[in-house]
Amino acid sequence: MLKEFRAFIAKGNVVELAVAVVIGAAFGKIVGSLVEGLVMPPIGMLTGGIDFSSLFVVLDSTKGVPASLAEAKTKGIPVFAYGLFINDVINFLIIAAVVFLIVRQYNKVMAKPEATPTTKECPHCLSKIPVKATRCAHCIAELKAP
Repeated sequence: MLKEFRAFIAKGNVVELAVAVVIGAAFGKIVGSLVEGLVMPPIGMLTGGIDFSSLFVVLDSTKGVPASLAEAKTKGIPVFAYGLFINDVINFLIIAAVVFLIVRQYNKVMAKPEATPTTKECPHCLSKIPVKATRCAHCIAELKAP
């Protein structure tokens, strides 16, 4: 069993996955910092500084009505904290948009130029011939010069 485990760990896929997880965690911190420090402040300004995370509905008012979500948690009052969900959805959408823009730019930078074709099809016999050929090697038909 130890040999089998060692063989499993030594496979390239496991090592590549481990590297991807570590790099993904580091990249997540970078994107989180970008969103929290650069993207969220203008959005907060546009929404008038609304803090969705403090929105909640009291489910059991017999224990009193708390002034804040933190007070409800310390007193053990059951609440429906829908504001946290809204906040997380907004953060997810912003992070997804930022990651999309980063990946889009990365793909543009890393895009390979399309290879120019080196062969063409003979219009008479439909065999592949070099682009610069003036006569087909298969059917000896004369072709127009490129």
